[in-house]
Amino acid sequence: MNILYIYKDYYPVLGGIENNLKHLAEAMRQRGHAVTVLVCNPGRATVETELEGVRVIKVGRLGTFASMPLSPGYFDALRHLRPDITHIHAPYPLGEVAQFWAGRGRPYVITYHADVTRPIQKLIMVAYGPLLHRILNGAGRILATSPYYIQSSPYLRPVAAKTSIVTSSVDTRRFTRPTTMTPHPPTILFVGKMRHYKGVDHLIRAMPHLPSEVQLRLCGDGPKRAEWEALTNTLNLQTRVQFLGEVSDAELPVLYHQADVFVLPAITRAEALGLVMVEAMASGLPCVTTEIGTGTSYLVEEGQSGFVVPPADPPALAAAIGKILADPALRQSFGQRGYARVQSEFTLEAMTSKVEGIYEAVLTAH
Repeated sequence: MNILYIYKDYYPVLGGIENNLKHLAEAMRQRGHAVTVLVCNPGRATVETELEGVRVIKVGRLGTFASMPLSPGYFDALRHLRPDITHIHAPYPLGEVAQFWAGRGRPYVITYHADVTRPIQKLIMVAYGPLLHRILNGAGRILATSPYYIQSSPYLRPVAAKTSIVTSSVDTRRFTRPTTMTPHPPTILFVGKMRHYKGVDHLIRAMPHLPSEVQLRLCGDGPKRAEWEALTNTLNLQTRVQFLGEVSDAELPVLYHQADVFVLPAITRAEALGLVMVEAMASGLPCVTTEIGTGTSYLVEEGQSGFVVPPADPPALAAAIGKILADPALRQSFGQRGYARVQSEFTLEAMTSKVEGIYEAVLTAH
């Protein structure tokens, strides 16, 4: 197959969707398919590179509006490319509209990662919503990352009959926990972009409710970092909270292995799943997350691989974290169950096989 992937960014840009796209593109290439990724370039020029056998076309960007790159080059690129099947990662209105107009008549699938949640994006959706419904209806298949998102999304519910569950996955071999561990103080880990919907400020506010020896390591960068560093200083937590910034792929498994519990304190539906929790469970870590009606509570089964608490509730976060840290047997049990579930349901091989089968079915039907 000749497969085309469409999204706004690609590696080395880091993020949950970007990581999922990279893993899937490289895995499909390893299976012998020709793979092209069409994304935006931070600059105005269009450039083409090859990464791990994947052809990457980055069309020039004129600017950015409401977190969406403005790149008219998508339309021209799609007119010249001739994929057997196109796979759009949404939400990304520019890519969706480009496929609708310039890729008309060609089979495509859409991975619908999340609804938009920011106020200005919601206003845009008032006008764009009817066209999005047409684009979703025209897809050969829609992929959602959890059954909860199908139930809770006003855009997915009407097309539930043509929607398959394909949970984003990772190469679990990277995160296998070593048999011997270096002693360390009780450590909480967060990994992710420092954006408002991640709710890291509530995790920082939970720290005073935990014993003074408990440490928090925050891995990642983003627009909220300076504000959350200031909050840490205001609460006199400088010796207990570490901001590590972006880390390399090689360093990341080590951070998981040096932690005792992983926390994703998301506060809005912009957090559709939490791929980092798949990494955490693959590392044998118990998890604490929040109930926001998306895939967070699909990944973390309450009382099985961790705890699920209300969003924006620092005392509830602290209580769940404290219970795990205070009970080594519970911590081990949660870690083992999470690890077993990842190995049975969320491996990269399983995801790739399922997506490949969907491509074949869509092409046959087309």
